[in-house]
Amino acid sequence: MGQWIDLKAADGFVFPAYVAQPAGPARGGVVVLQEIFGVNSHIRAVADGYALDGYLAVAPATFHRVKPGVELGYTQDDITAGVALKAAVEGLAAPGVLPDIQAAIDYAQQAGKVGVVGYCWGGLLTWRSACLLQGLAAAVPYYGGGMTSATETARTPRVPVLVHFGEQDHSIPVETARAFAKAQPGVEVKFYAAGHGFNCDQRGAYDAAAATLARTRTLAFFGQHLG
Repeated sequence: MGQWIDLKAADGFVFPAYVAQPAGPARGGVVVLQEIFGVNSHIRAVADGYALDGYLAVAPATFHRVKPGVELGYTQDDITAGVALKAAVEGLAAPGVLPDIQAAIDYAQQAGKVGVVGYCWGGLLTWRSACLLQGLAAAVPYYGGGMTSATETARTPRVPVLVHFGEQDHSIPVETARAFAKAQPGVEVKFYAAGHGFNCDQRGAYDAAAATLARTRTLAFFGQHLG
């Protein structure tokens, strides 16, 4: 269903993105932001899923500025490698990887209004995108690692935001997620009886009930704000 294309950020940096096209006229665009495992088979499947629901889906390779061609699995070694790559990207001089996400948003605008959805590190980037980037109509972070820090909680989103947190997430203590929800009364925050990574059906943390409910809510949210 999908194919790889090259996108160019405002600073001239060229990077790949996986693009999945809907079968008929697009309802809008959805930028899909990866976890710490790269644009791997799971993220490509997520993008394909949004295309099946009628959206032009674009998944930019947000590790490309520090290492090209990253596609990891979910072993402990993969997690260690992914954490190091995330740290390298987070350590880039501002604005870091945000110009690449902006380029993906700009590309997706050919389909109409654009939303962004991201998982784990991509959830954090989704939150930053909602607060800092242009051209979005909605944003949906899933269990954004670091999103509940004081710095991130203090940001102000420019667009409607729906957030999914797992109550059993050992990476994001639930009390910090509830504090985020209290500090951001304009943001719709949902909690699930699940752990970190509950949306990924390639991980042991996968929770089918939570993933299905979160996806139903996400599609309704995008339907409201994108079309």
